[in-house]
Parts: sequence; structure tokens; C-alpha cells
Amino acid sequence: MTGGAMDPLPAAAVAAAADEEADEEADPLAADLPIPQVSERRDPDPRRMQMPQGNPLLLSHTLQELLARDTVQVELIPEKKGLFLKHVEYEVSSQRFKSSVYRRYNDFVVFHELLLHKFPYRMVPALPPKRMLGADREFIEARRRALKRFINLVARHPPFSEDVVLKLFLAFSGPDVQSKLKESAQGVGDEFMNCKLATRAKDFLPADIQTQFAVSRELIRNIYNSFYKLRDRAERIAARAIDNAADLLIFGKELSALGSDTTPLPSWATLHSSTWGSLKHALKGLSVEFALLADKAAQQGKQEENDVVEKLNLFLDLLQSYRDLCERHEKGVLHKQQRALHKYTLMKRQMSTALHGREPESVEQLESRIVEQENAIQTMELRNYFSLYCLHQEMQLVHTYLPLTSHILGAFVNSQIQGHKEMSKVWDDLKPKLHCLFAGPNSTLTPPRSPRDGLSPH
Repeated sequence: MTGGAMDPLPAAAVAAAADEEADEEADPLAADLPIPQVSERRDPDPRRMQMPQGNPLLLSHTLQELLARDTVQVELIPEKKGLFLKHVEYEVSSQRFKSSVYRRYNDFVVFHELLLHKFPYRMVPALPPKRMLGADREFIEARRRALKRFINLVARHPPFSEDVVLKLFLAFSGPDVQSKLKESAQGVGDEFMNCKLATRAKDFLPADIQTQFAVSRELIRNIYNSFYKLRDRAERIAARAIDNAADLLIFGKELSALGSDTTPLPSWATLHSSTWGSLKHALKGLSVEFALLADKAAQQGKQEENDVVEKLNLFLDLLQSYRDLCERHEKGVLHKQQRALHKYTLMKRQMSTALHGREPESVEQLESRIVEQENAIQTMELRNYFSLYCLHQEMQLVHTYLPLTSHILGAFVNSQIQGHKEMSKVWDDLKPKLHCLFAGPNSTLTPPRSPRDGLSPH
């Protein structure tokens, strides 16, 4: 399923697919959307986004093309207090639709459910969990980030991006968006019911599709485990930078507090020397540099959270959605087909018993039920092949996102270089200000010595 050699397709199948693709009409619901006028999306190269000639199973998207479909921002807006609970709302802004709408978590839930209903054989990312009581700021921020990843993955997914449900969610600014979303999906079947190629998906699949599915699933499992560990380490690196910032800030404040101490020293201790006064004056001034160091460290940590950790989380969300899709395929379509076959076998046995017992009415009823069951089995078999067809395409999308790895590594390296460079400059500026701290009895510079200074090489 990862782009290996495929069996040649029958000429009739390819020709029919081309004819059906040419006859596809735009979604009729899109014209009735009660949303503001939106500008058409501009793709970098529309020709690259078209279905390749021949087998419609194969996709030709690039990562840049997927990212260019839309960028959606999800920001918290001030909390509104209800009678009992505080309601968290989000401002959802889409570049593609030039829109900005308010959405609550429950709006995302309804939107997610409709996506699963309309696209049961596609990668629908999971939503972050809902927390009823005691949602602290950390939880709310983590959920905001997760919702942002979710909506961006959906907005860039080829089938989702052209569906009326997405357009409503991102651009409908009227009241009760949940009812509007549900209304748009009424009487509309899932993708299998609306895709003209669905009943002929088997014609476009490679002969070893089951083997490719198993290999692809194992590959994604291994990639997910590795990226999970990378994300865990990246989180710890970013957290250490933020902790370092807090420590540097406290370090500078303690130096300032020491320099601001007004407790008088007895003359018998100072021997009329001004050393302690000079030291206090120097220590008090160092807090500015340490505050600057803390700011640089905090900036580096935040940058790595946004550019490294969040991108790793985005890719992990995508990989997890593929794993969930595989599980839905096995526990849903495949399991239902096996149950239908088992039920059909039982019916055939009942028919045999009725024939031996010579019960005309029972035989006639069983015959009717068997015909219905045969039709149901045929439909489930077609759905099974269409599910595999979609799985093959979703695997291609996962591979399209793989170059994101280079973006993540580049962001991590650049953050480290920039952070160390800026902090090194502050440390260099700080060093000359330590002159009075190292001044000896005759005001000669006495720099600090390394712990190894003066020790024998042995």
C-alpha cells in the first residue's frame, strides 16, 4: 500500500473511471450555504492537485500543496460565566474562507461526529477529551492546541476540504451552528453511497492488497512509536529551557536582594574597607543581565514548544488517526461482513431443514430472507473493498506528510543555534561587569580559577 508495483488494470475499468470522474458534479448543497461570499482557493499549481490519469486510486499531492489548502487559527476568547459553569469559547479563523467565527467544544464534537458519519473510511483525527469540572488553565491551553491540530488536519484533507460540512463549520456565523451542521447532513449518505467509483473499488486494488494493508499497518505502528519518543524528548528539552529561564531569573533576583541588603556591618569586621560596599553595588546591577538571560531562555523554550513539539504532535495525531481507521476497518466493515456470512450459513441450514419437513410457507419466507441476506452480503463485500481502497489512499497521504520530519528537525536546530547565540552574547556582555568582584587588595583583576587549577596532572 505504499506505492509498490500494482497489477495492470483492465482497460474497461480505467476508461469507465475516467468517464465517471468527468461526470462528477459539484456538491449541490454548497450553493445553498448561508455564509458570506468567500474567495476561491488558490493552489500553488492546480494541475498537480488533479486526479492522475489512469488509476483513480493513486494520489499526486505534495506536502506543500496540502499545507497551502488552509491554515486555521484557534484562539481562546474571554470566558463567559454561566449559572454554574464557565463556558470556554474559541475564535476559529480560516485563511481560505477569510472567516472568523466563534465555536465551543460541543460544536467541535458535532462536527467530528458528522465527519465520521460521512467519511467512515477516512482518517478522521480524534478530538481532545472533554473535562466537565475543574478545568485548569493548563488543560484548557492543551485542549486549544489539540483542537487547532485537529481542524488543520481536517481542513487540509482532500475529501474533507471540499465538503459542505467543513465550509459550514469554518464560515457559518449565524446562530446554532450545530443544528445547521446536522441539517446539512440529513438525507445525505456516506462516501460509499455518493462516490460513483465505490461499487467498483475492487477493480483498482492490487491483487495483494491484504498483504500490503498488513505491512503498512506495521510500518505506521513503528513510525508512531519512534515519533512518540521523539515528541517526549522534545517536550523535556523545551521544558528544561523554560525551567532554566525561571532559575536564571531567581538567581538574578537573589543577587539583587543581596546587593540591596542594608544591614550595617560592624567596623571590626570591615576594618574600614569598602570591599563589601563595592561588591553589593556590583551584585545589585547584575539582575538586569540575568533577567535578560532568563528572557532568552524562555523564548527558546516557547519557540521549541510551538515549532518542534506541536509539529510532532500534529504528525502523531495523523498517525493515530490512521491506526484508528485500521481498527474501524477490522472491527467495523470486516466484522459485519463475517457476521453476515455466518447468518447466511444459518439460514441455508434452516432452509434445508424446512425442505425436509415440507413446510411451503416456511420455505417461501426463508427464501425471501436468504435473498435479502445475499444482497446485504454483497453490499458489505463492496464496502469492504471500498474501505481498502480508502485505506490505500490514506496511507499515501501519511507518506505525503513524512517530509514534515525535515521541517521539524530544521526548526529544532535553528532554535538551538539562535538560542545559544543570543545567550552567549549576553554572557559576554556580562563578563566585564564582574571586574570589581574579582578585584584584589591592589585593585588588580583576579579572575576565578577552575577547580582543576593548581592540581597535579596526575
